[in-house]
Amino acid sequence: MKRRSKSTLFLMEQLIVVAVFAICAAACVRILTASYFMATEARDVSNAIRAAESGAECYKAISGDVAKVAEIMGGSTASLDGASAAIVYYDEEWRVCGEDYAAFKLCLVGGNPEAGSGAALPGELSVEKLSGEVIIAFAIAARGA
Repeated sequence: MKRRSKSTLFLMEQLIVVAVFAICAAACVRILTASYFMATEARDVSNAIRAAESGAECYKAISGDVAKVAEIMGGSTASLDGASAAIVYYDEEWRVCGEDYAAFKLCLVGGNPEAGSGAALPGELSVEKLSGEVIIAFAIAARGA
């Protein structure tokens, strides 16, 4: 009669325990990775809203002068479809930077400041990733000086 060793049962139990822990560890890593990406996206949306709010308030406070908005916010001016635009570039940490190091772009397209005193100056403001994904976009208006 052959005797079975008790160590094989112990080793099988240990293998099952290790397999369960490996499955749990894989699930935890997946959850942590997903939460990291969600936190990064939430941070970008929050900072985009803050930058857009600053641009809109600046546009309203300066009575729709896009060039002054660009100067105050640390950006540059450009002409988009015949309208004046302020463009501000931000790096990964949401610091104002040049286009070469940028990850995000704020674009404020303003109305015609020569429209007259008290005239409404409509504009469009958007913040987007340089990959083209728009984070936030809305219409704004200011009263001409």
